[in-house]
Amino acid sequence: MPNRQTPFMLCAALVLLISASVMPRPAEAINTGEIVASAASWDCLDYQIKGVCVWLTCTPFGCYTQTSVKVKHDMPDLVVSVYQRTGDNPWSVVSPLAPPNATAQYGGNGRERRYGRDHQQVRFKNADAVGHPAAAGFDLLSSVGYTCDAGATPMQPYYLSVFDSLAWRQGVPESAYPEALIPGQREVGELGNIWGHVYPRSGFVSQANDYKAAAVIAQRVVDFVTRTGQPHVYTPLDPKKREGYWPPDPVKEGDESTGKWQRLQPNMSDSCTVFPDRGIAALFTDVMADDGDYVWALWRPYQCCKRRGEVLIFSS
Repeated sequence: MPNRQTPFMLCAALVLLISASVMPRPAEAINTGEIVASAASWDCLDYQIKGVCVWLTCTPFGCYTQTSVKVKHDMPDLVVSVYQRTGDNPWSVVSPLAPPNATAQYGGNGRERRYGRDHQQVRFKNADAVGHPAAAGFDLLSSVGYTCDAGATPMQPYYLSVFDSLAWRQGVPESAYPEALIPGQREVGELGNIWGHVYPRSGFVSQANDYKAAAVIAQRVVDFVTRTGQPHVYTPLDPKKREGYWPPDPVKEGDESTGKWQRLQPNMSDSCTVFPDRGIAALFTDVMADDGDYVWALWRPYQCCKRRGEVLIFSS
């Protein structure tokens, strides 16, 4: 049986190589090297040997079987940025991809006057979801059977809110969905500690706490990005199941089996969890961003085994 530390050590070596080639980050930003390095987290990886796969191959001279190890681990699929100023993503390499345009010029907190009413706690933020750059390392290790193929394409933009103005800024059509109108439907939080609603999946959220507001918006983004056919302008992250490869289900709030969050900015964390990641009486001083910009990595669980035949006839 393979040494369970081997994949982690190989990932860590790859992280160091990539990180060394990246220039130091400017103030108030996060760079690609830091994001790649954050993936060297055993807690987030949650690597496990699950069992064995048996493959069958038949030739004109007969049939034979071969086996491969079945592994399970989480993988960093997306980097989700939730930020104040349109066109100013805290991950600077993404900013040129999401410039302000005629329908997406502004952003930020403050009073929002709509329908003749003042909303003191309504916040608006931009949001982008881009393929995690460390996914390339998992693809490399998958060739020797230690990890699964990455579900996301590194550095690919899956969602840029400036190009989704009707849904992200106007809430059309999701403001009229039952999930948005019926209290208690699709909420981020738990009894006594509700942070906000998943629907409508737009950039406006009613929440006094800026960190909680950003977390709700990040959850909204991955909710539709990991599904197909949603009323948004985006590229679905929908890896397909195949023999020897079992990708996760679409992300569901509070369900660790579909996805977990690693905070990258501010105050980078080396662990992963679901929202809410703090109790009702907790302080947020160490995670509240002065500039209103937040970055998380979305990790999702994959299971796989290296293909060693024509047909998978058994897996455990």
